[in-house]
Amino acid sequence: MSKAKSVNNTEHQDGVKPVILVVDDEETIRFCLKEALEVEGYKVHTEDNGENSLKLIKKIIPDLVILDLKMPGMNGLELLKEIKAYDQNILVILLTGHASVDSVVNVMKAGAFDYLEKPFKMEHIKVVIERALSTQSLMREVSRLRAKANIVGGANIVAVSKEMKKVFEHVKIIAQSPSSTVLIQGESGTGKELIANYVHMMSARSKYRFMEVNWAALTENLLESELFGYEKGSFTGASAQGKAGLFEATQRGTMFLDEIGEMGLPLQAKLLRVLQEKKFKRVGGIDDIDVDVRIVASTNRDLEEEVKKGTFRKDLYYRLRVLPVYLCALRERRDDILPLVKHYIHNFNKEFNKDINDIPPEIEGILKNYEWPGNVRELKNVVERAVLLSTNSTLSAEHLLLGSGTGTKDSVQDDDADQSIATVEKSHITEVLKDTSWRMTKAAKLLGINRTTLYNKIKHYSIKQE
Repeated sequence: MSKAKSVNNTEHQDGVKPVILVVDDEETIRFCLKEALEVEGYKVHTEDNGENSLKLIKKIIPDLVILDLKMPGMNGLELLKEIKAYDQNILVILLTGHASVDSVVNVMKAGAFDYLEKPFKMEHIKVVIERALSTQSLMREVSRLRAKANIVGGANIVAVSKEMKKVFEHVKIIAQSPSSTVLIQGESGTGKELIANYVHMMSARSKYRFMEVNWAALTENLLESELFGYEKGSFTGASAQGKAGLFEATQRGTMFLDEIGEMGLPLQAKLLRVLQEKKFKRVGGIDDIDVDVRIVASTNRDLEEEVKKGTFRKDLYYRLRVLPVYLCALRERRDDILPLVKHYIHNFNKEFNKDINDIPPEIEGILKNYEWPGNVRELKNVVERAVLLSTNSTLSAEHLLLGSGTGTKDSVQDDDADQSIATVEKSHITEVLKDTSWRMTKAAKLLGINRTTLYNKIKHYSIKQE
C-alpha cells in the first residue's frame, strides 16, 4: 500500500488530518513514532506521562492515542480508563513489553482497540492504526447517517408543517458551513436546542463534542470560569491545579449558547474576542489558548431591541447573526400540533406502560385551537400529564389541564376580539402559578420554560402573588 493511499484512507471527510497522541516514557519510541506517522500524513503530539497526557487530550481531542502500559505515575491502563470516561470515541492502542493473558484481558475490557508487544515493527503499527481509524470513520458515518435519517420526524423532532420543513431545508444548508456562527431566534419552548443539535449533527463537526451552556444555571462569575477555565490560585476556592474550561473541552466541536440574550456585557466582550481572534485566556492566565469551536447561539429576546437599549453589544450581535434561523411559535404552525401530540403519546405510552390509542375529535379541536404560550415544551408536558393520569385507552379533556378555555384561539376571539397573545400568556402563567402555589420550579416545568424566563415574565407582566 502506498503512503498516499494510506493518508487518503485515514483522512477525515472534512479534509482534516487525524490527530494522534503518543504517550510513552521512552524518548526514542516517542521520536520514532512521531517521525514515522507524520510522514504518513498524521498530526502527531507526544507526552511522556499520563497526567500531562490527560490534560492535553482534553485540549486537542485526539482521534487515536498510542500509549505505553508501563509508565511511572499513572500507568497505561489507568490512563485508558480515564480517556474512555472522558470520551468513548477516542481510540486507544496499548504498547507493552510484558504481555500476559491477564494484562491483555484487562486492557481490552477497559476499551482498548488493540495492543502491540514491544519491540514492534513500524509497518505493523501503521497497519493497526489505519485499521483503527477506518473502523472509527465507518462508525462515525453510520452515526451520521442515522442522525440524518431520524432526527426529523424521529425521536427528537416532528416537522409536518410547511413552515418547519422550510426551516429544516435552511438548516441543512447552513450546517455545511464549517465554522460560521448561527443565531437561532424564537419564543421559549419552540425547540431551539433541538435545532442547534441538528446543525451539529449535520455538520463535519458531528464526530466531536456538542456542548450546551445554560445561562440560567450559573452566575456570571461562575460562567466565565466555566467557559474559559482558570489558572491555579486565580480566585478564592480555585483548584490548586487550575481547570480547563468548556471551550477547551469542546475543541473542534460545537458549543450551544442557550438564551444568549441573558449574557452580561463583560462576558459579551470576552466572547466577541473568541469569535474574532479564535483565542482566549483562562481566568487569571496570561497565555492565549487557540480554540476551534463553532458557536450556535439562541435567544427568545429581540436582540436588535437589546442593542438599542445598550444591554447587548452591536458588534457581538452581528458576529453571531452570520447565519440566522427563526423558529416560529407553535400557534403559527398548527399542522404540527396533532402529529406532535401523537408522537409524545407514543413515547409516554412506552414510558408509563399505557395504551392510549384514541384522541376524540373534540380533544383534537381543543389541542389545535389552544394558543400554546409555552410552545412545544408546554405541549410535551401537557401530553405527559394526560397520559400519566389516563385510566383507559382514550385521551380525556379533564386530564389536559389547559384551564377553562383560557388560552384557546376561540376563546380569545369570542371573549375579546382585541385581546393579544401577551394577555393570554399572562393569564395562563397566572393560573399555573396559582395551581402550583407559586412553586417556581414546578410552574416553569408545566409552562415549558426555564426558571429565569418565568421570573422575567412575572416581572414583565407585573404578576402578583395573592
